[in-house]
Amino acid sequence: MNRWLKLAVLGAIAVAAAELFLSRARTVSRIPAGMAAPAFTLPDTDGHRVSLEALRGKVVAVNFWAAWCGPCLEEIPDLTKVYAANRGKCFELLGVAEESGTRDEVLAAARKLGMNYPVLLDDDGKVSDAFKIPAYPRTFLIDVDGRVRKVFEGAVERAVLERALAPLLSEAPSSCPRA
Repeated sequence: MNRWLKLAVLGAIAVAAAELFLSRARTVSRIPAGMAAPAFTLPDTDGHRVSLEALRGKVVAVNFWAAWCGPCLEEIPDLTKVYAANRGKCFELLGVAEESGTRDEVLAAARKLGMNYPVLLDDDGKVSDAFKIPAYPRTFLIDVDGRVRKVFEGAVERAVLERALAPLLSEAPSSCPRA
């Protein structure tokens, strides 16, 4: 009987832990499309400060990634192609590295992966917290007015990102290059 009591107690603890975990997962709020993107300034791998606010007037994709994240590593070649094709068209792509080690480790990973866009360091995780990142990768497409227009949960493919990007680039100011 004592054995059954122990199993019952362990079962109750497991159920309570699962409920706690699931209730936390259900209450994680996300930034919905249409909401203003949280403002941030982070250092890049060269030590320069990059501010989202300074990019107002451009379409910005903010990609949260980690060097140990398999899906993140799989999507980076597509992100580099999108950036190369659109960088002169009022478009900026920012890779926000979190949980990826020191600046030198992130820089080495970015070079190895051929990242041709700015990589920012969110060492304390405050920007990821502001964007309510529950998992990697996560990409936010932000319009010229600083509003989140699309959120990609998980790896995003080049064609999908380009389809979402096209209408936002057409809304960019006429002073932006269209070529």
